[in-house]
Amino acid sequence: MREGFATYQLVSSKRLNDTTLWMTFDGDIEAQAGQFVMAWLPGVGEKPFSIAGMMPFSLMVVDVGPFSHAMHQLQPGDKFWIKGPLGHGFRESADNLLLVGGGYGAAPLLAFARTAREKGVKVITCLGARTAEGLLLDEDFAELGCEVRLMTEDGSAGQKGLVTLAVEEALKEGEVDTLAACGPTGMLSALAGLARRYDVLTQLSWEAQMRCGMGLCGSCEVPRSLDPALPPGWLACFDGPVFINDKP
Repeated sequence: MREGFATYQLVSSKRLNDTTLWMTFDGDIEAQAGQFVMAWLPGVGEKPFSIAGMMPFSLMVVDVGPFSHAMHQLQPGDKFWIKGPLGHGFRESADNLLLVGGGYGAAPLLAFARTAREKGVKVITCLGARTAEGLLLDEDFAELGCEVRLMTEDGSAGQKGLVTLAVEEALKEGEVDTLAACGPTGMLSALAGLARRYDVLTQLSWEAQMRCGMGLCGSCEVPRSLDPALPPGWLACFDGPVFINDKP
């Protein structure tokens, strides 16, 4: 066993689309929605993953490279190692919450939605993708009692256009007090600007190229050009991945 890593076994894998698996393991993890783990497979390497489920511990894994491809080959009973939870997640402070997920950015938001709905928080979830196949977990959000609004760039599901269009519609309705999001950096940057315009608090989970997961290598620094509210030198793995802006 690698030092600092806990051992889990795969229980089941559920296919969400051609490239994405929901992987469930044989134990729970005590974590804050939005935190992440460093995953390790011997002979393959180590990569960060957002925590998608806690009871039981679950990950949503998109087959985009050698490590995630190796994870897709795991069979029930195979061992898997993680270190974590790591980083800072979402803060439960809203009465009217707007969640925005771009593609597989929906994964950490589902855990946040679950805890918010358990406390009676009203949740609107806007999910966006290029095509209908890229929309993930929309039925899961709906089952939690969230109002779900879908956007696809090609119009194959929901409304046609970028997810920011649905977000602005929700903000214009005037009931949202906190916007929380995870997805591509361009989307998050646009959402930060919208939130400032509508005077709404933000909790944005920034995707970045994490390597060490401990704030040592600096590879995951998020530039302030994406959001002027970010402090200089802000690292997604150590300071985030969620940046909470209480001063829109």
